[in-house]
Amino acid sequence: MSASEKERVALVSLLASAVLAVSKLAAGLFTGSLGILSEAIHSVIDFGATVVTWFAIRWSDQPPDEEHHYGHAKVESVAALVETGLLFLTTGWIIWEAAHRLITGQTHVEVTWWAAAIIAASIIIDLNRSRALSRVAAKTSSEALEADALHFSSDMWSSIVVLFGLGAVWYGVPAADSIAAIVVSLFVALAGWRLGARTLSTLLDAAPAGATEKVRAIVLASEGVLELRNLRLRPAGATLFVSIVVEVARTMPVDDIVKLKADIHRRVHEAFPSADITVTADPVALDTETVFQKVMLIASRRNQAIHHLNVQQIDGRLAVSFDLEVDGDMKLATAHEAATKLENSIRRELGTHVEVESHIEPQPE
Repeated sequence: MSASEKERVALVSLLASAVLAVSKLAAGLFTGSLGILSEAIHSVIDFGATVVTWFAIRWSDQPPDEEHHYGHAKVESVAALVETGLLFLTTGWIIWEAAHRLITGQTHVEVTWWAAAIIAASIIIDLNRSRALSRVAAKTSSEALEADALHFSSDMWSSIVVLFGLGAVWYGVPAADSIAAIVVSLFVALAGWRLGARTLSTLLDAAPAGATEKVRAIVLASEGVLELRNLRLRPAGATLFVSIVVEVARTMPVDDIVKLKADIHRRVHEAFPSADITVTADPVALDTETVFQKVMLIASRRNQAIHHLNVQQIDGRLAVSFDLEVDGDMKLATAHEAATKLENSIRRELGTHVEVESHIEPQPE
C-alpha cells in the first residue's frame, strides 16, 4: 500500500473527527449530558490526534537520509504516544466531573431525539473508520494509524454506552448519564494503556514477540554456521531491521561463505518479508585445522600463491617448506622481501619454534 493511500485514509478520518466533534459538542451543550460532553471532548481529542497522525504519516514515509539512517518510521510511534497521553488526560477529566455530579447530585440532562440521533450516527461513522484504519494499519504496520483506529473504536463503544445512558435518563434514572461517562472513561483508559505499552516497546527497540527465536532457529539450522555470535532486531514502522553475525570456519571457501550468507538472508526474508537484513560472517580458527590448512590459508589471505607445500617433523621439530610463486619480472630483492613476510606470518600463526623454508619460483608471464 502506497504512502498516498495511507495519507488518504488518515485525511478521511480527519474530516470524520471534525464532523463528530462539532456535532457532539453542540448536542452536549444543549442537553447538558456529561456523557455526550465526554464523547464530544473525546472526539475533539480524536481530531487533534488525527491531525498528528496525518503529519506523522507524511513525515515517517520519507526515505533515510544522512542524519536518519533507519528512516523516519518511528515518528509514527511518537505520534501514537502523544495520542495515548491525550486519551489519559481526557479520561481523568471526565471521571472527575462524573464523580462530582454523582456526589453533589447536580445532574440535569435534557434528552432529545436529535441528540440521540447524533450519537447513533457517530456509532456508524466510528465503526466504518475503525475498520478502514485497522485494515490499512495491518497492511502497513503503521502504529499511528493503529492508534487512530483505536480512537475510533473506543469512540464507538463509548457512544453505545452513552446511548444507553441517555435511554436510562429518559426512563427516570438521571445518574445513568454520569455512570455511563465513567464507564466510557475506564474503557478508553484501558485501551490507551495497551496502546501506550506497545508504543513504548517500539520506541525502546523491543523485538517483536517470537521474532528473535524464529530468526535464531533459521540461522542455526544453516549448514556451515558454527555459532550465532550476535543477533539484533529493531522494528521501525513497517520495517524490521535484522542484524546477524555468524561464525564460520576460516577454511571455508569464499564462494561457500557468500552462498551461506545469501541462504540465511533468503530464509529470514521469507519469514519476515518486510525485513531489512544484514548478514555478516566472521571466519574463526578451528581446533581441527591441520598445519597444511593453516599455511595455505595464511598464503591465501596475503594473496600469495604457493605449491609443493611440505609439512614434516625433523628431529622432533616441525618443519614447513614450500615454493612461492612470484612474477617473472619481479626484482630479486622484492621477491625475497615477500617470501620473508610470508614466512614471518606463518611463524606468528604456528609458533617461533617452527622451521619455515621457502623457495622463490618465478612464473612466466
